[in-house]
Amino acid sequence: MQLHISPSLRHVTVLPGKGVREFIKVKIGSRRLSYRMVFYSLLFFTFLLRFIFVLTAVDTIDGETKYCSTIGCLGKRLRPRILGRRHEPPVPEVMYQILDEPASKDEIQGRDDIPQTLEEFIAEVKDSRSDARAFAIKLRAMLTLLEQRTRTAKIQEYLYRHVASSSIPKQLHCLALRLAAEHSTNANARLQLPSAELVPYLVDNSFFHFVLASDNVLAASVVASSLIRNALRPHKIVLHIITDRKTYSPMQAWFSLHPLSPAIIEVKGLHHFDWFTKGRVPVLEAMEKDQRVRSQFRGGSSAIIANNTEKPYVIAAKLQALSPKYNSVMNHIRIHLPELFPSLNKVVFLDDDIVVQSDLTPLWDIDMEGKVNGAVETCRGDDKFVMSKRLKSYLNFSHPLIAENFDPNECAWAYGMNIFDLEAWRKTNISHTYHSWVEENLKSDLSLWQLGTLPPGLIAFHGHVHVIDPFWHMLGLGYQENTSLADAESAGVIHFNGRAKPWLEIAFPKLRPLWAKYVDFSDKFIKSCHIRASS
Repeated sequence: MQLHISPSLRHVTVLPGKGVREFIKVKIGSRRLSYRMVFYSLLFFTFLLRFIFVLTAVDTIDGETKYCSTIGCLGKRLRPRILGRRHEPPVPEVMYQILDEPASKDEIQGRDDIPQTLEEFIAEVKDSRSDARAFAIKLRAMLTLLEQRTRTAKIQEYLYRHVASSSIPKQLHCLALRLAAEHSTNANARLQLPSAELVPYLVDNSFFHFVLASDNVLAASVVASSLIRNALRPHKIVLHIITDRKTYSPMQAWFSLHPLSPAIIEVKGLHHFDWFTKGRVPVLEAMEKDQRVRSQFRGGSSAIIANNTEKPYVIAAKLQALSPKYNSVMNHIRIHLPELFPSLNKVVFLDDDIVVQSDLTPLWDIDMEGKVNGAVETCRGDDKFVMSKRLKSYLNFSHPLIAENFDPNECAWAYGMNIFDLEAWRKTNISHTYHSWVEENLKSDLSLWQLGTLPPGLIAFHGHVHVIDPFWHMLGLGYQENTSLADAESAGVIHFNGRAKPWLEIAFPKLRPLWAKYVDFSDKFIKSCHIRASS
C-alpha cells in the first residue's frame, strides 16, 4: 500500500499494494502553516541566535569593565533577560578596590616572593590560577616595589647630576692653574687687553658692544670665538669680559695668548670697577644673606634626598637650588650693567653656556619701542618641555605678595642672550626693584621663589621687555637631548641652559659637537689638561 499526501495537505490518497487503485479522500482542516511561513520562521530564529551570539561575544571582549561599547552594554542588559540569568557584579571592581588601597611598607619590605619582572608575575599567576582578589594583591605588591626602586634610582641620578654639574672638572681646574702659572712667568700672557690705541673704542657707541660675565676660561673662549667667527664685521665687535679676582689672571693669559683680531677684547675683573669696591653693593649683601638662609632652609643635599614623601622632580629642583651658580656674583652682575658701562647706550649680554652661530649685529637694528630688555619668550614653541614657562613656573603664587601683583599665566622670558637698552634702563628703577624683591624673598625664607636670578629678573623687568624672534635664542640644550639637531644648527644662538653643560662629562653626546667645534683641541694648554672633543 502506498500513501500520497497532496502538496496542499488537503487530500490523502491510499493505493493498495495489488495495483487496484482505491481513492480514500480524507478532508483535512483549513491550513494554518505553509512552507513559506516555516521557511521565514527558521530564518528569523537563525538570525536571532546569531544576534545573541554576537552580543555574548562582544560582551566577553569588552570584559567586565565599567565602560564598554554600545553593543556590549546592550548585551549586558539583554543577556540576563534573554538567558534567564542574574547579572553578576563585574570582577574588576574588586581589583580596583585592592589597587586603590596603598601598600604599607611592612607589606613590601623583607618579602622575597614578590615578582621582580612582568614575566615572573605572569608565570606565577598562571601557575596559581589566582582569583581576581589575589591577582590584584600580587599586582599591587609588584608595582609598589618597582615604583620604590624607580624613585630611588631617579633620585640617585639627580644627585649624581647635581654633584657633576656643581663640581669643577679637573680638566678645567688644570687649565686655570696652567694659565695662572703662564701669567706669572710669561710677559706675553700679561698684555693689556685691549692695547692702548684701542681703548677709546671701548666707549664708542658706533661699535657693537657685547658683555660676557664668566669665571670659566674654556666656556668664555667658546663664546668669544663663536661670536667673532660668525660676525660679518668682526672689526666692529667689542667684547667686554668680566670675571672675578681668582679667574682674572687665567682669563687675561688666555686672551693675551689667543687674540681674536680684528675684534677688540677687554678682560676686566670686578675689583677693577671703582663703584664695586667702594661703598654699599646691594647684590653682594644679598648674596651673603642668601647663602646663609639657603643653607639653613635646605639642610644640604643629604637632607633633601632623605625625604621620602616628595616627588623626584621636587627633589631635583631643591638640589638645583644648591648649585653654586645661583649664588655666584657672575649670575647677579647683569643687574648692574648701567653702572658697569656708564658711557654705553646699548649692549648685548651673553651667558657663558651659549654658542653663537650667526652674525648678531642685526640685533642693533631691532626697534625696542622704548623697552629695556629684548628677550625671547619661553611659553610658545614646539618643544613643550622647554618652551612652556610662565610666571607660575618660577614664582610662588600661593604667597599673597606674588598673587596680588602678577598674573600666573603671563609668559616668561629667558636670560642667556639679551639686548639691553642702557639709556632706557637709566630712566627706570629696575635695579632698585630687583634688590627690593631679593631682600623680601630673603626675609620670607625664600618663600617667593627658591632659586636663580631669573625670578627677581622677571619681576624687576616686568613691563620693560620687548619680545624678539626665537631665532636669536634657542634654549634647553642642557636639559634634554630631544632637541632636533637640524633646528639647533639653524638657530642664531643656542643655549646649553641646564645641568648638562657641554664641557661636562654628562653633556649630551649628540649636541656637544655644536659647542666643541669652537675649541682648538690641538692647543698646548688644552692638550696638557686632557680636554678632549668627546667626553
